[in-house]
Amino acid sequence: MGKYNQDELNRLLWAAADSSRGLVDASVFKDYSLSMLFYKYLSDKNKIERAKYLGRFNGDAERAEAKMKMSRFYLPTGTSFDEIYAKKDDDNIGEHLNIALRAIENQNKAKLEGVFAVDFNSESTLGKLDQRNKMLRNLLDDFNAVDLSDETENVVGDAYMYLIEKFGSDAGKKAGEFFTRASVAKLVARLARPRAGDRICDPTCGSGGLLLLAGSNVDGRDYALYGQEKVGSTFQLARMNMFLHGMDSAHLEWGDTLNNPLLLENDQLMKFDVCVANPPFSLDKWGAENAEVDRFHRFWRGVPPKSKGDYAFILHMVETLREKTGRMAVIVPHGVLFRGAAEGKIRKQLIDENLIDAVIGLPAGLFQTTGIPVAILIVDKARAKGGEREDEKDILFIEASKEFKPGKAMNTLEQNNADKIYETFAERKEVKKFSRVVPISEVMENDYNLNITRYVDTFEEEKEINIKATLQRIDELKPQIEELDKKIRATLKELGIG
Repeated sequence: MGKYNQDELNRLLWAAADSSRGLVDASVFKDYSLSMLFYKYLSDKNKIERAKYLGRFNGDAERAEAKMKMSRFYLPTGTSFDEIYAKKDDDNIGEHLNIALRAIENQNKAKLEGVFAVDFNSESTLGKLDQRNKMLRNLLDDFNAVDLSDETENVVGDAYMYLIEKFGSDAGKKAGEFFTRASVAKLVARLARPRAGDRICDPTCGSGGLLLLAGSNVDGRDYALYGQEKVGSTFQLARMNMFLHGMDSAHLEWGDTLNNPLLLENDQLMKFDVCVANPPFSLDKWGAENAEVDRFHRFWRGVPPKSKGDYAFILHMVETLREKTGRMAVIVPHGVLFRGAAEGKIRKQLIDENLIDAVIGLPAGLFQTTGIPVAILIVDKARAKGGEREDEKDILFIEASKEFKPGKAMNTLEQNNADKIYETFAERKEVKKFSRVVPISEVMENDYNLNITRYVDTFEEEKEINIKATLQRIDELKPQIEELDKKIRATLKELGIG
């Protein structure tokens, strides 16, 4: 058992990570805080390993160090958090940190090369010397107070994801670049139904939370994780996230999935059992000009509009699913369900192929990136010709826009809301004013429009008004209204207005 429970560790680490946020933008500061957390974790674990081997070899430091170098990771002498903390009052503390972190990366190239993507001595990012040193000393002081040596991977890893979400709540639209809210991500991961032995992929993996949650739905560790992320600093956060959760074997790539997919096998797109994603909504300038000559032929169903990349991500995911068995869950803006022109043609093709399994409408206000309601699109290649679900010629529509807990800044998808959605999906249930299984023939009659309210009747009849009671209430209020009118007239007269 560790020193802290999950909530305690979350609070402690957030207090440490948040200590100097006001000095730089939150979306930048998160990278420094999370890198410091990762550094402290490596140092504390390394310290415990060193003490263990020193004890085993009766204090023989040389033999202990030799054994340490064969461990999961190794921190060379002079690079530990404690050793750098002892120099925190030096004017060049940022330089000390950079040197130590580069040495750790070089010592552990296979797993950690380049993972510390931040420059702790950057004047352009962190400000001039005094401001920079103040921030770094605060970070060092606050993380020094947290002992991670006894904490398990999952506890520290989950705390790391908690911090990412906390930073995301302050990052506004920039938050969409690095994470999906945990409550929504958990639902998407469940809906994809990952199983033992699966290859699981997120082609827009951000900091890796959704990918890890998908894996956590499989009992044990019999699965493989794959992801690609376009933003360099976010890609490094994902690498740290995987390492903190003990998923060192996760295969992550840094690059633009639409224009340069890097998850390849035999020079072709790698195939996956499960894909999950929360791509950027309606991405402009996504690379439509290159789609016609795409060497992987991902856009044979049609080329999405150059100003809206939603279907570009969908088509990429569909092409990477294993034939007759692969399944995917992707978050999309509602426009994907009904927009016409090129998107309408692509949607028609997917429906004609019987690939769309379910359309789930979520509440508005669940994301930092947008206040509009969004949907989850479920695709299952088992429904394609030759698949075990080939004969199922229908689509499940779930209208879950009212399934949320209201909040001041954002709404929240509570566990009971998520459970109701998932159970309805898993059992393919029809619930009045909530869900309906619709024959594809009916969708075709509606010009392949997947707008949920076309199929799920959400109309609520107006409650009957008690006219007698209403008139009685008006009579009761008359004296108060007359008294208020007198006071207003008197005040206006005093002001020389009335």
